[in-house]
Amino acid sequence: MSKWYNEAVFYHIYPLGLTGAPKGNQEPGVVHRMREIFPWIEHIRSLGCTAIYIGPLFESTTHGYDTRDYRMVDRRLGDNEDFKEFVRRSHEAGIRVVVDGVFNHTGREFFAFQDIQKNRESSRYCGWYKGVNFGCDSPYHDGFGYEAWRNCFELANLNLWNQEVRDYLLDVIRFWIREFDIDGIRLDCADCLDFEFMKQMRHAVREKEDFWLMGEVIHGDYARWANDEMLHSVTNYELHKGLYSGHNDHNYFEIAHTIRREFDENGGIYRGRTLYSFVDNHDVDRIMSKLNNKEHIYSVYTLLYTLPGIPSIYYGSEWGIEGKKMGANDDGMRPCLELSRMQEENAHPKLTEHIRKLGEVRKGNEVLAEGKYRELLLTNRQYAFARILGDQAVMVAVNNDEAPVQMSVPLPVAADTCIDAFTGEELTPESGRLNFELKACESRIINIK
Repeated sequence: MSKWYNEAVFYHIYPLGLTGAPKGNQEPGVVHRMREIFPWIEHIRSLGCTAIYIGPLFESTTHGYDTRDYRMVDRRLGDNEDFKEFVRRSHEAGIRVVVDGVFNHTGREFFAFQDIQKNRESSRYCGWYKGVNFGCDSPYHDGFGYEAWRNCFELANLNLWNQEVRDYLLDVIRFWIREFDIDGIRLDCADCLDFEFMKQMRHAVREKEDFWLMGEVIHGDYARWANDEMLHSVTNYELHKGLYSGHNDHNYFEIAHTIRREFDENGGIYRGRTLYSFVDNHDVDRIMSKLNNKEHIYSVYTLLYTLPGIPSIYYGSEWGIEGKKMGANDDGMRPCLELSRMQEENAHPKLTEHIRKLGEVRKGNEVLAEGKYRELLLTNRQYAFARILGDQAVMVAVNNDEAPVQMSVPLPVAADTCIDAFTGEELTPESGRLNFELKACESRIINIK
């Protein structure tokens, strides 16, 4: 039986941005902005999403990834009770909840770092961080140096070779599970984490059945992280790039090559693994800002939902909003949004409905969750493939051309019934092939039984 996360459709929320929280955590007391997200749960469910990735959540100094307290919800969002209520409501709606785990580094206001600042060589926490050196100075003039993530010295790298640090973080994870009843963790900077630590983490989370570990990995062999000993999944940045550039360049060969390399039934290097797929997130430009022809958005999302992987929608993109990174400023990708206003002013209702229909197609569809991938037809501007499970299959065809095209695609399995998943139209095979038209920038999903 398939695990919940293999069949999931995720909705990704960056809560500090969504709620319009101030960039600096300097407000007096707790502000219960988390409660503003409660109404979003029904909206998320209506899109066909079955899981939420929300984060960062825990007390930090600025953007959320400079943690200062792992056991407390950021006061700009609310308190621990607010988040417990969010998880409870999500579970009642049939939606799982996954949070950010920021374990590669902490902020400078984390208790262990502050103890080093205060007690210097006498601090018992000197071994908690990488490269602590009292013979030099930091850009903040601490009187000692330390290793920082990508030389961002507000993010001090934890020493995950230190078992005391590992034990502390594993206790934090157990706290999150027991206190909030979360269903998984997305590991920030997973490609920087110690492998042995991730193995210990995998063992620790077994206390909750079907708990999911997913890592942020940009480059490299994904199988190094996603395997039976460490993480269940990682981010598929390789596919993310192909999904927009394959349309902008009228080059479906780029997408097909990526998927063939990763998941082909006869030679894909990640067969048997399920990677986390996305077209945008809190670190990259919105998909609508990347596409040269905005009409390609429909095929992009069709591919996101039907190619091998776990699809994810980034908050607001269901309405086709745009947003770009401006230098080091991420604000454009992390806007404050008011749900009722977005629903009322929706500039792309056709897109919202398309995503909702894709959610319906995906729901409970074992073929799309578990089926083998097989390429059926490929040109620069047309692409067709199948997902196959036993004697059932789903055929997907996309057209990135600005003109209609007649398609003739070989059936992947013997078929008596071929039904268009969007329209309900029945298609009749001819000599082992399906013949149909794709309009300009159109996609089709066809259930074959």
